[in-house]
Amino acid sequence: MVSLTTPVCEFGWKAPEFSLPGTDGKQWTLRDAMGPNGLLVMFICNHCPYVKAIRLRLVRDLTALEQYGIHAIAVMSNDPAEYAEDSFDNMKNVAAEFGFPFPYVIDATQQVARAYGAVCTPDFFGFNRDFELQYRGRFDASRKDTAPEGVRRDLFEAMKEVAATQRGPVEQIPGMGCSIKWKGE
Repeated sequence: MVSLTTPVCEFGWKAPEFSLPGTDGKQWTLRDAMGPNGLLVMFICNHCPYVKAIRLRLVRDLTALEQYGIHAIAVMSNDPAEYAEDSFDNMKNVAAEFGFPFPYVIDATQQVARAYGAVCTPDFFGFNRDFELQYRGRFDASRKDTAPEGVRRDLFEAMKEVAATQRGPVEQIPGMGCSIKWKGE
């Protein structure tokens, strides 16, 4: 497992289009996923300890962000041939077990991860309603273990700011996670 940190937010960068199958049986596009005030596109997977450490808080915070008009979509781009835990059937199981309040889609070709420049799981891309990037930071202080209760909710606070002002915070702490498992690498 290689740990990587995310690049600095490139404010205004436009979200690439996609159309990906979800664990709910629907085909999801960027426009379908967009909320009235913004969208969080996140690259996650089932096996990564960095993702496992935040799953419960992720569900809590993304459920809460819906009241601010922020929607989310989770993209799994890892090669499931390398990590069976990341298979589409296991994605369905994890989405059901944790009650994901967002679509969980598979990027089988890995083209979406490459278009976004995703480097790790989790990797968060927070967009305003005009599909302009406003946040590329961490979820909170969690790493491979869940941070203590009461830590600053970096992603939640940033996306609340995007909902209210259509701008993200100037100061952002990079996210950290396991490298994307690219096919053939």
